[in-house]
Amino acid sequence: MHALTCPICNALSGFVNQQCPECGTTVGVHLPSRSLVVAPEEGIDVEGSRWVRCANWDDTGCNWMTLAEVDDDSIGLRGRCFPGSLVRRHPDTDDTIAIEKLNSTTRDLRMLIYQVADLGLPVEPFWRSEGGLAFDLLSSQTTGRQVMIGHANGVITIDLAESLDAYRERLRVDLGEAYRTMLGHFRHEVGHYYEHVLVETGYGATKYLDKAREIFGDERTSYADAIDRHYKFGPPRNWRDSYISEYATMHPWEDFAECFAHYLHITGTIDTARESGLMLESDQVRFTMDRDIVPLDSYADEPIERLLYDWKWLSTMFNRVNAAMGRRPLYPFDIPQPVVRKLGFVHRVVRESAKRVDAPDPLVDTRTVSAGRVARTD
Repeated sequence: MHALTCPICNALSGFVNQQCPECGTTVGVHLPSRSLVVAPEEGIDVEGSRWVRCANWDDTGCNWMTLAEVDDDSIGLRGRCFPGSLVRRHPDTDDTIAIEKLNSTTRDLRMLIYQVADLGLPVEPFWRSEGGLAFDLLSSQTTGRQVMIGHANGVITIDLAESLDAYRERLRVDLGEAYRTMLGHFRHEVGHYYEHVLVETGYGATKYLDKAREIFGDERTSYADAIDRHYKFGPPRNWRDSYISEYATMHPWEDFAECFAHYLHITGTIDTARESGLMLESDQVRFTMDRDIVPLDSYADEPIERLLYDWKWLSTMFNRVNAAMGRRPLYPFDIPQPVVRKLGFVHRVVRESAKRVDAPDPLVDTRTVSAGRVARTD
């Protein structure tokens, strides 16, 4: 996504590093400005507010900053960055095997929250509102029972065991999936959350719900029956004509969540290409292309067809690069016209929700809540 650069030497530092790989400056992610700032141990002033390192800086390698203005810990979130505050449950600290996997998983969580905040989507935390967004990060390997990845009432459960490449790849093959990653799980499950808060309830129930049922199907149909049918009979024979994946065929909820995840896949990868200065010149490529592909700063005011046209050629290039390295395609999916319509609906919901003046601010800092108030950090 964004090419986060060192504030001292402008070298590419990215979403993970706590030190600039070129000059060694300690840096941290400052979400409101979508940038890296110098992150000394004592903190730093940014636009009149004091920002300090996340409390998980040493424990999980978090490289995010958080506001330091409130010391009260009445809700148990002292010093945690905004994504970290959304973790409701995690393994005990003495569970060293699971904690090791927690580090890489929370990196994917931070990337998810950065992306949805950058899109302007509301992030209402569980500690402020019932049904707000929360993450239970647990491990099938150490709990003694299978952890089911899923979403219910704002709570997203993720199995840390899937951070193990061999474990996750075995499941991918067993389930016949073309793509399976931890970031993909986060993007899919948050799709369920956003369908509920943006489409099925409140403002969205009036504006979007009927159209969603027309496009994806009626979500009130039995989910339990849909699961039984899917795993007993599999997807419809011609599912590729109307769905982005086999899993999307199971139930309207899964169809929406899969399309939402793909919307994040596509927009995140295009943003990364743009931030890297990548463009495709039609007179330079060795195959027919209608026009140059120059990724836009924003597709918010563009139709979905413009976004997907650019993605068609960029993903073709990325897939060819992967093939040259003997790897599977980066984006192993086709997008038939019915899926274009579904992605168009997701595009509309995301962009219109981001523009709503009454939408909750996704950049509200966690620490201000314990003082009984909410403060903007932008």
